[in-house]
Amino acid sequence: MLIRASINGTQRAVDVAPETSLLALLRDELGLTGTKSACEEGECGSCSVWLDGEPVCACIVPAVQVDGRQVRTVEALAEGEELHPLQDAFLAAGAVQCGLCTPGLVVAAVDLLDREPSPSDEGIRQALAGNLCRCTGYQKILDAVHLASGRVGLLTAAPHGAVGESARRVDGIPKVTGAFVYGSDLRADRMVRGVALRSPYASARVRSIDVTRAETAPGVHAVLTAEDVPGKPTFGLEYSDQPVLASDVVRFQGEPVAIVAAETLEQARRAAELIDVEYEPLPVVADMEDALRADAPQVHDFGNVLRHVHILRGDPEGAEADVWVEGYYETAMQDQAALGLEGGLAIPTEDGGVDLQVNTQWLHVDRQQIAPCLGLPEEKVRITLAGVGGAFGSREDIHVQIHACLLALRTGRPVKMAYGREESFHGHVHRHPSRVWIRYGATRDGHLVAADVRLLLDGGAYASASPAVLANASTFAAGPYDVPNVRIEGTVVYTNNPPCGAMRGFGAPQVCFAYESAMDALAAKLGIDPIELRLRNAVRTGSVLPTGQVLTGSAPVREVIERCVAVPLPEPEPARGDAIRRGVGFALGFKNIAYSEGFDDAAEATVTLRAGADGPEAEVWTAAVDYGQGLYTVIAQIVRTELGVEHVVVRPASTELGSAGSTSASRQTTMTGGAVQAACSEIRAELAARGLAAPITRTCTYHHRRTTGLDEEGQGDIHVSLAFVAERAVVEVDEELGLARVVHVAAAQDIGRVIHPQGAEGQIEGGTAIGLGLALMEELQVEEGIVRNASFTDYLIPTILDVPQVVSEFVEEPEPGAPFGVKGIGELSTVVATPAIVAALRAATGRKLNRVPVAPDDLLGIRPPATTAGPAPVPDVPGQQAIPEYLGLGLGQQELMRAR
Repeated sequence: MLIRASINGTQRAVDVAPETSLLALLRDELGLTGTKSACEEGECGSCSVWLDGEPVCACIVPAVQVDGRQVRTVEALAEGEELHPLQDAFLAAGAVQCGLCTPGLVVAAVDLLDREPSPSDEGIRQALAGNLCRCTGYQKILDAVHLASGRVGLLTAAPHGAVGESARRVDGIPKVTGAFVYGSDLRADRMVRGVALRSPYASARVRSIDVTRAETAPGVHAVLTAEDVPGKPTFGLEYSDQPVLASDVVRFQGEPVAIVAAETLEQARRAAELIDVEYEPLPVVADMEDALRADAPQVHDFGNVLRHVHILRGDPEGAEADVWVEGYYETAMQDQAALGLEGGLAIPTEDGGVDLQVNTQWLHVDRQQIAPCLGLPEEKVRITLAGVGGAFGSREDIHVQIHACLLALRTGRPVKMAYGREESFHGHVHRHPSRVWIRYGATRDGHLVAADVRLLLDGGAYASASPAVLANASTFAAGPYDVPNVRIEGTVVYTNNPPCGAMRGFGAPQVCFAYESAMDALAAKLGIDPIELRLRNAVRTGSVLPTGQVLTGSAPVREVIERCVAVPLPEPEPARGDAIRRGVGFALGFKNIAYSEGFDDAAEATVTLRAGADGPEAEVWTAAVDYGQGLYTVIAQIVRTELGVEHVVVRPASTELGSAGSTSASRQTTMTGGAVQAACSEIRAELAARGLAAPITRTCTYHHRRTTGLDEEGQGDIHVSLAFVAERAVVEVDEELGLARVVHVAAAQDIGRVIHPQGAEGQIEGGTAIGLGLALMEELQVEEGIVRNASFTDYLIPTILDVPQVVSEFVEEPEPGAPFGVKGIGELSTVVATPAIVAALRAATGRKLNRVPVAPDDLLGIRPPATTAGPAPVPDVPGQQAIPEYLGLGLGQQELMRAR
């Protein structure tokens, strides 16, 4: 059907199919990719546009309905290089992180200010309630709208800031205008579209695959199955246990069995539906404890135990305690729910290789997995970073990369693959569900003498990062406390549930919920204030951890606790009703910075200083990924500080540069920041010697101190450094309805040194929001291996109505040996937010609440606490053993790093 519409003031005539949405019309037909696709159901607001002056979600408006009407998008707001005042306010207030949600939020906020020039805080929240943001925690968005309205004055970001200042983001302007190109925005001449056919079963034998009908479907260029993979048939982040395409067996719902390339996305989807696959359903291993049974079906031939970690220090069985408490705690499977969807564009090259643009967290390890599967040497696989719309761990694993490259090499055409929201839920890993049995023993005066912890994680169908997540969780399981006698048994198992891997916190949130809940129970039994109990037992520099590691770095734990509790509590709101109960909860947590267990971690960066027309200017080349946390801005701040220049450009990341490692483990400010600082130092020395008559370029690699693995008793110098955090949450619970609201959060974080105050606040606020989600609403519901809520309609993440004000306190005690004394900040608030909020819910209701998310039925006492027959059995495998490693299935990260 031919439609005619005014698009940003220009009359356009376009022939559209009946099923085409306004979003697809704007993005695919007209190239207006500032309107983002994130949910496809009108739930997230990322695709907000004006239709005849009214804001709508373009993803749920049929394109045929805009015939004869006016459409206005985010691209129409800026006039040349002059930003709309609201766009400028977003930059000044630090309201931009990954930026995927930003165009939709800008549209919604502009619409609000056009109607109400001076809105209240509540008015802003109500107006933006339909726009989701996963990164910011919403506070900076509120600040931006207030700033644009002129109601309040704020400490705003400077255009060019050095270390310790809040600089404007180097990628901010394209993000607020919609010009920033994400993986799902990529386009190329002669481009075709790729899709995957995924298994509807969680466990099944593949009897046959017939692609005949699909191959002859309109527009189809290629249909590939496992037998068409030219190289290695498997890949994996740590162990190569996951098939590129399933052949004999599928092990989780959504596992890819075939891929299709066709002229259009709709043609590719229809062709995939024509592939005939005969499945024979097999028994499903759906429960992590059942996976340990001797008679359990085997998810893999080598057994269901992926890794077991045993840690023993002192004599926990013989320890004499006056008081013992024990408890059992569960956490659900949580999705990263990054608004930016997986996407990439693979382009075949004349040398028989492939150029890949993709949103990822780790370019070089992607290549190390991709090239063998393509049957190519690594130098023929060139990867460039596409815009990443958030990650939180979900882009550490392969998603579209191998499939897009296979199709590009087969068709000789550029191939774009981009997931929709439902496919994204099936196409990436999630946070491990956990079950923790914990027992603390203490003296009457409140000093811990023993801890005994049994930890079980559900790794799902494939390994991903599970071995490393288990090691992290196990080493943190006794809490940030001095405990002389400790036993920890940690196990991660294979099941037929969705694969689990990296997510913000990396094993620490699950155990923090358990040990902090147990500390509150111990405080109650002893009659000691919970804060005082933590102060009496908190680790300090010189403490010995359960692994025998001596804490040599900064550990201002006492100050973290004291700064948190010193934040004034909010005043009770008047006239809230007799059924409303207020509760206050507190949690203390910790997390490692950088890789652990003997990784020889390193990051490379190149810096050039040259004379420019307006003074010296610098360029930085790094393969490090900024997926929204502000790394490139921090890099520019470091260069400005070290070289005294104002103009700094950070060039696009690619595998043509030396590896900078993954953007994970809160490591990049330390690692790539350290490499940039070192390069600048060498440039300064050269500049002093000869001046700047010619450009000066230096490349440096930064290494942190070496660590070790765990021995048979779980002893070792495993972590590079640790950071500590405390949060206090205030909640209100409606005892009649079972509804909870978080009213206020105070956070104090051990940060080493603040590089970007505004950005640091944003990380704490955003991390707290993710922890709030796990506490109150987020659960990927899986029944017998089948995901029941793979959409933003049913998988709920916090909105601007759910996240309260977060007051952040920075505790600055420099970390020895780290550049500027910094510590990573991105994960810590997620670790403690969940237990702090649940502690507050317990205080308000008096209920046990030993699983998250906490449901209304839990608050009303309708659903009993989670129970178990007893601690999961310790598997009959050697401590520290990772099963695939000794079967030699593939190179783990440690071997990959050593091979560099």
